[in-house]
Amino acid sequence: MPANIPGYTYGTEASAKSPLSESALQELKSTILFTDEDKTYLRQAGEVLSDQIEEVLDLWYGFVGSHPHLLAQFHGKDGAPDDRYLKAVRLRFGQWIRDTCSANYDQKWLDYQQEIALRHTSARKNQTDGVQSASNHIPLRYMVAFIYPITATIRPFLGKKGHSATEVEKMHQAWFKSIVLQVALWCEPYAKPGSF
Repeated sequence: MPANIPGYTYGTEASAKSPLSESALQELKSTILFTDEDKTYLRQAGEVLSDQIEEVLDLWYGFVGSHPHLLAQFHGKDGAPDDRYLKAVRLRFGQWIRDTCSANYDQKWLDYQQEIALRHTSARKNQTDGVQSASNHIPLRYMVAFIYPITATIRPFLGKKGHSATEVEKMHQAWFKSIVLQVALWCEPYAKPGSF
C-alpha cells in the first residue's frame, strides 16, 4: 500500500466487503469482454501513464472545475471549494489510475471497488477526509456520465510514447472496459435491495 495517501485502503481490512463473489465478477468481466489481454494492455498503459499522471489529473481537475455542478461536490458548508478535500481526493485519484492499470481484478480489488462506491454515497462520503461538504453524495447520473470524459481524455496520453496505433487502441479499449466495469460496480450501493 502506498505511503502518504490518507484514506487509501486497497487490500486492507479497512476496505468494505463487496456483496459480489469473484465468480460474479468473472461474469461481469465476460459481459464487457474483459480478457487477460486487456490486463496485459492495462499494464502497458500503466507504464505509459506513469510519468504523466499529474498531467492527467490537471486535465481532469480542470474539467471538474469548469463545471459548477461537478465542482459543487467538493464545496464546503460555506459554499466554496474545499482545497484540502480536493487535494486529498487528488492523491487517491492518482493512485486509482495506477490501480486501474495494475490491478489483478481479484477479490481484494473487488472489495476496494465497494469501498470506492460507498465513498460516493451518503454512507461514507466526506468521512474519509473528515470534511463538512455541502454534498453528502455524488449523484449516480454523474458517476455514469463521467465514463466518457475519463475514457476519451486518456487516449492522447496513451499515444505519447511512440506506440503503434494498434497498441494505443488496445490500451485505450482495455482502459475503457475497466472504467465501465468499475462504474458498474460502483452503482451497487445506489441500487434498490435485490436489484443489483
